[in-house]
Amino acid sequence: MSEKQIIEGCLKHNAKAQKMLFETYAGFLLAVCMRYAGNRAEAEDILQEVFIKIYFNIKEYTGTGSFRGWLRKIAVNTAITYYHRNLKYRMDVDIDEYVSLETGIAGFEEDFYTSDELFRILNELPAGYRMVFNLYAVEGYKHKEIAEMLGIDINTSKSQYSRARAFLRAKLDELSRLKSSYSG
Repeated sequence: MSEKQIIEGCLKHNAKAQKMLFETYAGFLLAVCMRYAGNRAEAEDILQEVFIKIYFNIKEYTGTGSFRGWLRKIAVNTAITYYHRNLKYRMDVDIDEYVSLETGIAGFEEDFYTSDELFRILNELPAGYRMVFNLYAVEGYKHKEIAEMLGIDINTSKSQYSRARAFLRAKLDELSRLKSSYSG
């Protein structure tokens, strides 16, 4: 079934087309959700909401632009909504408790870290910092847009991104030292 056939079938509420849409895009969309969620279970909850929104709003897809990009945008916006809705249940953690200033190390060897290691370190970021980092560094939004989406000040967005980078650099440096001590 082609992408166009899947979309047309979903517009008609065809269960086979909806199943095909899920099977085709669930992995991609789960990966997007995982970047914003604290764990896999939370990402799966977000993914479920994503597909509900897709099924009910597929008529909004105009055919201009990438369907995959449209799906990704729904996933990102759903993750942001999920974050806001559950914000009251999250414990606020000041990242300064975990981060000193940047380590000053110029860079890291490419392919030195596995994707699992990088994913684990990203998930150690407090939720607010992870949101800003993903929106800015991964999705390419500007700080002004992020501030509007998250309902925060633009300077808060910038400082959270800076602190997230410092936190990540410190964690990567720590992991690098651990790996070097094992290999050396």
